[in-house]
Amino acid sequence: MAAPSPGYSITLRVETAVGQTSTSDLVAAAAATGAAITALDVVESTPRTVMIDVSADTRDVAHADEVAAALGELDGVEVHKVSDRTFLLHLGGKLESAPKVPLRNRDDLSRAYTPGVARVCTAIAENKADARRLTIKRNTVAVVTDGTAVLGLGDIGPEAAMPVMEGKAVLFKQFAGVDAWPVALDTKDTEEIISICKAIAPAYGGINLEDISAPRCFEIEARLRAELDIPVFHDDQHGTGIVTLAALKNALKVVGRKLEDQRIVVSGVGAAGNAIIRLLQVAGATNIIACGRDGAIGPKSTVDTEHKVWLQQNTNPEGFDGTLKEAVVGSDVFIGVSAPNVLDGSDIQAMNKDALVFAMANPDPEVDPAEALKHAAVVATGRSDYPNQINNVLAFPGIFRGLLDAEATDIDENIMVAAADAIASCIPAEELHPGYVVPSVFDPDVAKKVAEAVAAVSS
Repeated sequence: MAAPSPGYSITLRVETAVGQTSTSDLVAAAAATGAAITALDVVESTPRTVMIDVSADTRDVAHADEVAAALGELDGVEVHKVSDRTFLLHLGGKLESAPKVPLRNRDDLSRAYTPGVARVCTAIAENKADARRLTIKRNTVAVVTDGTAVLGLGDIGPEAAMPVMEGKAVLFKQFAGVDAWPVALDTKDTEEIISICKAIAPAYGGINLEDISAPRCFEIEARLRAELDIPVFHDDQHGTGIVTLAALKNALKVVGRKLEDQRIVVSGVGAAGNAIIRLLQVAGATNIIACGRDGAIGPKSTVDTEHKVWLQQNTNPEGFDGTLKEAVVGSDVFIGVSAPNVLDGSDIQAMNKDALVFAMANPDPEVDPAEALKHAAVVATGRSDYPNQINNVLAFPGIFRGLLDAEATDIDENIMVAAADAIASCIPAEELHPGYVVPSVFDPDVAKKVAEAVAAVSS
C-alpha cells in the first residue's frame, strides 16, 4: 500500500461541541485510516462549539474521502469543508513577473521605456551580443513542452502540462536564481517545434526541453543544439542521467568498487534510459545491458529507431539474449527507468553480493524498495518518501546557472559529468553510507557547486 504523501494533503474543517470530542479523538480517528496528521488549528471558538482545521497527508483522493467520513462518524462532529491543499497551492498559477527596476517618476519611466530605451535598442541592433548584457536574456530559460510525456501521465496536452512547467520554473528560481518561463506548445510536429524554438531563442539564454515524448525528443534536441547559439538541455534525458551518475559514484564508494568493473542492467530504453547509458559510458562504464519490453537489446534484437540502433551497437558486449529477470542474475547494478514491479525480491537476491539498485519508476518503483533492501547494499528510488531520491532538481538549476554565467553556447557530456561529480561531492566521504548517497535537494551547496563546475568546464 502506498504511503501518505504531501501530494495528497488535505485540510478538514470540523465543528464539535466544546468538551464533547477532544482533539485527540480527531487525531485517533484520522490516524486509524492510515493518514499522517500534520497540523491541528483551532480557528474559531464559541461558548458552545469549537471549529478545528485538521490537516493530514493521505494516499490518494479515495483515502481523503475515507478520512473525512471517519471524522464525520464521531459523535457531535460535523465536517464542514474538505480542502485539497495541492489544488489550493495552484490557484492562479505559481508564477508572476515583477520589475527589477523602480518606476517612481517620469525620469525613471523615460529611462526604462521611451525615449531612453531606443538608445539601448540601437546598441543591440549594432551588436546583437549585447542582448546578453542589456536584456533578460542573460538570466532567462525557456521551459518548452508539447505535453506528450508529462510525469507518469503521458500525453495529456500542453494545457495540462502547465502546472509541471510552472513548477519547473519555480525550482529554477528557488534553487539557482534563474528566471525561467513555461512555453507550452499546441503542436506535436517535430519540425514545427524546432521552428518555434528557433524563433523565440533571441529572448532566452537557454532552452530546457521538458516532457516531450521519445523518439521525437532526440531529434528535437539534436537539431536545436546544432542550429542555435544557446545551450539546449532535455532534462528528462540528461538531468536524470546526471543525478543517476552522481548517486552511482557515491554508492560505489560505499561498497568499494569501480564503475568500469560493474555489470550494469538498465531497464527502460526511452529518453532517460538512453541518456543514462551514454553518460555512464562517458564516465567509464564498459558493460551495460539495456532492456526494453522485449528483454535485452543485443545482436539478435529487432530495432526500429535510431537510438535503439545505437544501443544495439554500443552496449551488451556479452551479446546477452534474454529477459530482464534473466539479465539481472549475476549483475552488480540495476537501474530502472521503466515500469512498476517488473522485478521482485528474489530477482535482487540473484544479483551479485552488495548489489546496487536504483528503481526510479514513479510513483511505483520497478521493485519494492523494502524487498530490495533485504538483498542489496544500496537502494535508491525516484520518490521523496524513501532515502536516496534520484531527483533532477539536484541538476538542472545549477547546470543552467553555470551555463548562463559562462555565456555558454552549448552543452556536452563532459559538462554533464562535471555536474555529476559536483553533486556527488556534496556528501563528504566520511558521511557516505547506504542510506545517504544522494544529497538533499534543499542542500544550498548543490546548485552552487554544480554551477561552479559547469561554468569552469564551459569557459
